[in-house]
Amino acid sequence: MVAKDERKGPARAPAPRRNRTSGEGAGGGNVGSALRSVYDETVSENIPGEMLDLLNKLS
Repeated sequence: MVAKDERKGPARAPAPRRNRTSGEGAGGGNVGSALRSVYDETVSENIPGEMLDLLNKLS
């Protein structure tokens, strides 16, 4: 079975995306700053011993 294309007329290219600067968008919050904060917290967490044991078995 072949899917039927129901669009009529010439195909159009997608509209170009606008580049947004930090802080733009819905709500006006600073998403970049929030993501950076979460990333920094995650990177600073300790690796659980069980995970280190598994990683050591791989090498």
